[in-house]
Amino acid sequence: MGGAPRHWLDDPATPAPARPGGEPRGTGRVQKNLAQAVAEEAERHPGAVIETFATDEHRVGLKPILRRIWAPRGERPVAVGHHRFEWLYVTAFVSPKTGESFWYLSTGISKQDFEDVLALFAREAGAGRDRIIVLVLDNAGWHSSLGLTVPEGIRLVYLPPYTPELQPAETLWVHLDEPIVNRHFDSLADLDAVVARQCVALNSDRDRVRGQAGFHWWPDRVVPN
Repeated sequence: MGGAPRHWLDDPATPAPARPGGEPRGTGRVQKNLAQAVAEEAERHPGAVIETFATDEHRVGLKPILRRIWAPRGERPVAVGHHRFEWLYVTAFVSPKTGESFWYLSTGISKQDFEDVLALFAREAGAGRDRIIVLVLDNAGWHSSLGLTVPEGIRLVYLPPYTPELQPAETLWVHLDEPIVNRHFDSLADLDAVVARQCVALNSDRDRVRGQAGFHWWPDRVVPN
């Protein structure tokens, strides 16, 4: 999916105020906002399953990702690299409570790209009258609700600005990067193939995804009686 990045993005919101110790505010507010959103959707759709997902984007490319590794004492490990600034974007949608996840690769990122991916996610996840998805996302310009077409069955809830620690989907990138760290790829097509296989593997491993992204304060699914 995707194409060349577009330039019509909305400005993100201002940063959240920080606590005296430097820790950003927001956890309690996010919990309250999510609980309220879930309760409202359950009241509006008494026969539907209400579930809370999170979404985030991750950029990978031909500029190598480096990580520390174990090596024999006195030997310096070597990773072959050739810095080129060509990129792929991975968008993940995850249910922290169940580990269900959806993964999409694109060559660009913009409001139109996000709108297209959001529509695809809604179809594949079965969002609609019988399944309402409360979707948590950050304040990136392409996420702005201004001019964004939101599919039926999706409700957007925004995190406080600059609080990535409150975003469960953000935690999954450490697993997505595993097969590509300290490696050189000749082309985006080669990189795409490896990243796509890892997306498929994570999609099939709900226990791994839930173990990483399953924040303890995340709302439970609401299933009609």
